[in-house]
Amino acid sequence: MTPETDNLPPSLPEPGDTPETETAETPATAAAAPSLEDQLTAAKLEAAEHHDAWLRAKAEAENTRRRAQEDIAKAGKFATESFANELLPVRDSLEAALSSESTDIEALRAGVELTLKQLTAAFEKSGLKEINPIDEKFDPHQHQAISQAEADGEPNRVVQVLQKGYALRERVIRPALVIVSKAKSAS
Repeated sequence: MTPETDNLPPSLPEPGDTPETETAETPATAAAAPSLEDQLTAAKLEAAEHHDAWLRAKAEAENTRRRAQEDIAKAGKFATESFANELLPVRDSLEAALSSESTDIEALRAGVELTLKQLTAAFEKSGLKEINPIDEKFDPHQHQAISQAEADGEPNRVVQVLQKGYALRERVIRPALVIVSKAKSAS
């Protein structure tokens, strides 16, 4: 370099010339960055995979929902099956008692008592409990008062049960029909 060339601006490349640094970077950059067409193809493949996975998940959710609905329908349809199986021996006992030619009242009574025990056992297995609230405080959630009667003692107590009530697993299915006490009038 001469003092005359030091002060000159750098020369511009000629139209056919390319600097060595650009030539060296161009092939490496082309290999590292895929073309737009390659990127688009890859994105389409990925979108198709995601769409397929979504369709499969949607179908699985629909199948699960359908199976759950079928299970609920079956549960409702056959919910009383075990209870019915418990009642069949009770029916058999009643039919046997009716078909008996015996006129012995004591034998008939013993058979009816046995049948009642079978029925009570079936109720207990099924979670059906008797509500017999004699001498208990009146509870409008479990009892239905038919009338009131004057009685000694505390008012608003059950003095007579006309018909027992029943609860199925803590849910009252038939309230007990009762007569409730009221305070005696001062006459």
